[in-house]
Amino acid sequence: MCLALLVILLHCSSLKAREVFTINKVEIRADPSLQVPNGDALTILCIADISKSGNFMIEHHFTFFKDGRILSDITSLQNRTEYKIPAARFADTGEYVCMVKAKEKKKKSEVMLVKVTGLPKPKLTALKNMVTEGEELVLKCEVPEEAPPLTFTFQKLLTPGGPVTRTKKELEKNFTTIEIPVEPGDKILRFQCIASVYSAHGMQESAPSDVELVTVVEPFSTPALVIEPSLNVTEGDNVKLVCRVVVRNYDIEIIIQKDKVILNSTRGQNTLTYFTKVSMQDNGNYTCKVELGSVSKEKTVNMVVTELFSKPELIHSAKMIDEGDWLQLQCKVKGLLPVTKISIKTRYLGKDNLLNDSSSFITKAHVNNTATYICTAEINGIIKESDPVKINVYAPVSIPQLWIVPSVRDVILGRAIRFQCQSMYGTPPITYKFFRGNKTVNSSQIFNKLPAEFRDKPTEVGVEQYSCEASNHHSHIRKRSRELNITVIAPVGKVNLISVPKREVEDGKGISFRCYVETGSLPINFKLLKQNNRKPISEDTKMDTEVIWYKETWSKQDSGEYFCEASNPTNIVQRSDVISINVILASWQKVLIALFVLVIIVILGCGGCCWYLWKKRKAKHPSIEMSGSAGVTNSAGVKLEPRQNSDGQYYPGYMDDSENHMKATDENKGPEHEITEVEYTEVEVSTPDPHRAPVQKGTEPVYSEIRKANNEN
Repeated sequence: MCLALLVILLHCSSLKAREVFTINKVEIRADPSLQVPNGDALTILCIADISKSGNFMIEHHFTFFKDGRILSDITSLQNRTEYKIPAARFADTGEYVCMVKAKEKKKKSEVMLVKVTGLPKPKLTALKNMVTEGEELVLKCEVPEEAPPLTFTFQKLLTPGGPVTRTKKELEKNFTTIEIPVEPGDKILRFQCIASVYSAHGMQESAPSDVELVTVVEPFSTPALVIEPSLNVTEGDNVKLVCRVVVRNYDIEIIIQKDKVILNSTRGQNTLTYFTKVSMQDNGNYTCKVELGSVSKEKTVNMVVTELFSKPELIHSAKMIDEGDWLQLQCKVKGLLPVTKISIKTRYLGKDNLLNDSSSFITKAHVNNTATYICTAEINGIIKESDPVKINVYAPVSIPQLWIVPSVRDVILGRAIRFQCQSMYGTPPITYKFFRGNKTVNSSQIFNKLPAEFRDKPTEVGVEQYSCEASNHHSHIRKRSRELNITVIAPVGKVNLISVPKREVEDGKGISFRCYVETGSLPINFKLLKQNNRKPISEDTKMDTEVIWYKETWSKQDSGEYFCEASNPTNIVQRSDVISINVILASWQKVLIALFVLVIIVILGCGGCCWYLWKKRKAKHPSIEMSGSAGVTNSAGVKLEPRQNSDGQYYPGYMDDSENHMKATDENKGPEHEITEVEYTEVEVSTPDPHRAPVQKGTEPVYSEIRKANNEN
């Protein structure tokens, strides 16, 4: 029992020494709630639930986070702490987290979303309380309590069509400024602004700011435009236009204009006058405009002009007249007053040339009368002119000429021909028609004195007839050229070359060549050529599509490749395929060579036979000569060498027993085919050497057996 108590006491003392603890939970709270109005106080509470092994103190380290960023670090011995926000703003909206760390242990709370609703009312300020028309007004809108980014909306109130708004976004400031132009006609300006903010947690918009009032001062009044004597006048009346304006010591500019045409202007004055004698062209709207910088005010009135007499009308017999016909012109005017002056004129390049001071004009038309005509009428200083009339007098065309460019006698089939047709006389524009035979190929209208050009491509060989026709606006004349005859020739077609005989010809004999073309106009020039030799072997010009050449006595040097060229007046050369000609030996040459070879063979054969017979005869009658230096052949056909005795003497015909044996020749076919013949041959014995032992002199018979084989050749 005592031992158990001792163990418990030791264990307890061990636990006290270790001071064991654990963080069970970290809780985060918002006071008074998770959603608070803008400007109210907000407190964030952090509470740590910790279990300990004993009654000991622990230092707690609290860290507050908003949207992942550290807000505050607090160290305390208490298990709870708080983070206070005296006046919550929209920028305080976000996700809050609290983390507690004790010694080496730490734990985070859950995420808490806090929302701050609403924005404080912005403050709007105008840098000037009184501005002039055309001036730029600077407005400033700010929300000092809020943090950027902010969006500001400015509103101009009490304008036709509703408020005029402008929006501006600030990313780094809680205020912004804009410039608003003061428009002409503005009197009292009213402005207000609204602030708004956007974030991941939503959007909030403030209440409108207080209205800011700005007074507008006019630099000058709206102008007044007066037309004297009245707004309704008659052609020829003298009219005065007067423009007046009230100005406050500004350097203004006054302009009087009709439509877009400026009639008069002045600067630094408050009155502008314009005088004119009106015509029908002066009927319309007149404007007086006063400008100062970007400020512009205007007044427009309409002046009605009554016509004194009508616009004259030029009556003509025709706009296109044949040369030699009558040209008649008459000017007519409708009006209440008698016409004081009427004139008929021509106009060229803006200059008028008087023809007649009356209402009519008549003359016999000439080409020089081609012109633009007008007539004018004048009453009380008012001059009016008719619409211009263009009258053309046409001289008849001459007979056109037709030719080929460049000039050639013959043309090639399938190639385009260029023609030119021209009538040397006649008033442009001249219309040319181009004919092949009686068929119209093409037409062209020329507005100057240059020739007309046409192209045609012949499709048949032979003679083609071409012509052209010229005409203009003359009512009667139409002329045609003489016919132009063109010879159409075709270039040579495919060229063929054949030989008889083909490929080979005997030496000394002749060969025929036939060169022909499949198509082509005559005459045709034919050439026979050898490859790598530009000099023709034969050349002929034929009124035919083929030619035949015969060449006699060919030799080996004439072997080679041959081809034919053909051309006609088109100067287009065509070439045939190459053919090979090989010159071979003549028949008699072949026979002669054969006989020569045969004679050589016979001679060689006879020589061989003679040699064979001589060899055989020599083999049947051999002769054997013995000399001192020659050996002796025994009956077996073995050569006996001289033998020296003990005294140094030699004895011919002696053979050692060890060497005395038979040697069979390779030619022997066997003992059954051999016939042994014994002959006696007298052998002359040479005189012995004087230093040797003496031997018997004279001729001694020596018997030698000579065997001959019956099958020896």
